[in-house]
Amino acid sequence: MAIRVLSSELVNQIAAGEVVERPASVLKELVENALDAGARRIDIDIEKGGTALCRVRDDGGGIAREELALALARHATSKISALDDLEHVVSLGFRGEALPSIASVSRLTLTSRTADASHAWSVRVDDGRTSEPSPAALPAGTTVEVRDLFFNVPARRRFLRSEATEFQHGHRLIERLALSRFEVAFYLTNNGRRVLSLPAAVDRPAHEQRVARICGEEFLSHAMHVDHRAAGLRLHGWISLPTFARAQPDLQYWYVNGRYVRDRQLINAVRLGYRDVLYHGRHPAYVLFLEMDPAAVDVNAHPTKLELRFRDGRTAHDFVMRTVETVLRETRPREDGAGPGYKATIVGSGAAAGVGAGAAAGAPQVSLPMRGEGQARLDLRELSARYGVGSDQSLAVHSEHPAHSGHTAPTGHGAPNGEESFSASEFPLGFALGQLHGVYILSQSADGLILIDMHAAHERVMYERLKQLAAGTAGAPQSLLVPVAINVTQAQADLAEEHEAQFVRLGLELDRLGPEQLAVRQVPALLARVDIAALVRDVLDDLAEHGTSERLADKANEVMATIACRTAVRANRAMTVNEMNALLREMERTDHADQCNHGRPTWTRISLSELDRLFLRGR
Repeated sequence: MAIRVLSSELVNQIAAGEVVERPASVLKELVENALDAGARRIDIDIEKGGTALCRVRDDGGGIAREELALALARHATSKISALDDLEHVVSLGFRGEALPSIASVSRLTLTSRTADASHAWSVRVDDGRTSEPSPAALPAGTTVEVRDLFFNVPARRRFLRSEATEFQHGHRLIERLALSRFEVAFYLTNNGRRVLSLPAAVDRPAHEQRVARICGEEFLSHAMHVDHRAAGLRLHGWISLPTFARAQPDLQYWYVNGRYVRDRQLINAVRLGYRDVLYHGRHPAYVLFLEMDPAAVDVNAHPTKLELRFRDGRTAHDFVMRTVETVLRETRPREDGAGPGYKATIVGSGAAAGVGAGAAAGAPQVSLPMRGEGQARLDLRELSARYGVGSDQSLAVHSEHPAHSGHTAPTGHGAPNGEESFSASEFPLGFALGQLHGVYILSQSADGLILIDMHAAHERVMYERLKQLAAGTAGAPQSLLVPVAINVTQAQADLAEEHEAQFVRLGLELDRLGPEQLAVRQVPALLARVDIAALVRDVLDDLAEHGTSERLADKANEVMATIACRTAVRANRAMTVNEMNALLREMERTDHADQCNHGRPTWTRISLSELDRLFLRGR
């Protein structure tokens, strides 16, 4: 076949293959155009899953009569004019491909009116032919109506799913966009029936109402608010408590400078932030917004703009990971009485607690039982001397007596005597009453009853203490008597040389023996018995993909978590009230104490009002 120049119509249809995959793709392009035009209200109408009709109406700036035809031309845009503009782009669209691509595979009508125009103007595109502008009735703004999608490309239509499936894709797309612009009202109608109504949200409570409407009330009730600024970056939004982990990553929303993205680096950063508190195979839920200098991120790296390219990906990755880690560290019993499900906000480089579901402002002082004083010890199984704990040792758990705060201890067999009291905020987990079936600790708190899983709670306390030990002598490097030879690819060997300084910081000493062989001469003491060859290969894979690696820290934490699980107090271990109270005090000052190392909750509260409802008190 001879070389020939393709017709403009065919070029548009080929381009539509990248831009218009299904009706949801049409909605994405049209709604993003409306947002770029400054719309404050967007109405979306869908019929037959979007194949019969996709109509988007907005109250944005509108398009002048003389520019209507130009808006339907390829590579015509008002958002950039030079390469420098592309490097600082903040609009959602900028290529000038969407409208002509959509028009080439549908029957499109574009109607618009600027604020200073006496009336609107409309143009139609049908089978590649664009009409002359004609007068129309419309308030200020723009309406784009797309009918009979893929009518002239039947092969594409055969790849579409059922009407219900296509509508669900469109519905989820509108929800994602609605989360990116809280100040804009969104209304979605399907086959004449209103299915989504999201008024403009102008403050934090209204934002949370929209999040709850889209992600579910349960997510919001198990979420912590985040707002952290550092190094020219800002991360804000909501992350779920570890106990709200999900089987699928289906409730994860990432936005960078207002654009919804699916970026592997950012997803990995959040995953690493949760690594200490989730079941294996479980996924966190979150709605997160990263704001940064537009010049520091390339949004033109993917046809659908869903993937990004950071100028300094490692800085962004570490900022997100450390922020999530810091927030999750506060998931422990709070002095404000907040239990699992509380909301915390991290601002700047510090964290401040929010108000929890069980918090009671100005809670009354009550009399709580406390027996014994000073230091208690929990009997623990043997710990290997390798990890800094001798075989004849147990880890001490300290108890603070109320007398230390100027109060005297209640007397008697553990029941409140009504004579001595202290502020319940000092002891959010209250004081032990006894054990239940040798598994749970029952504790009386200021506003009800608390149940603690003693093994899970002690496991977390032990794990956090082992991590502190590992940061000292247990994490020191250990030279190997016989170096470990590792066969790798030449690219991996080159990468190991390039990142030699980072390996040293991780406690690994590597030498290159040949083009495709490395030798490990030194490892962290805690990892002396793991498969070091497999671990080094994993680190190299991470460095190739992300430019950084947390594999060694993950492996060390895995070892310590196993030790903590095996040495924590077991079921049917009889504990004294003093030992139980000592464990409660340790939980109150231990990071991540709301869940064990596997992500299970360590405690829960039943309030007095809930108990009263159970027994119909007051009725």
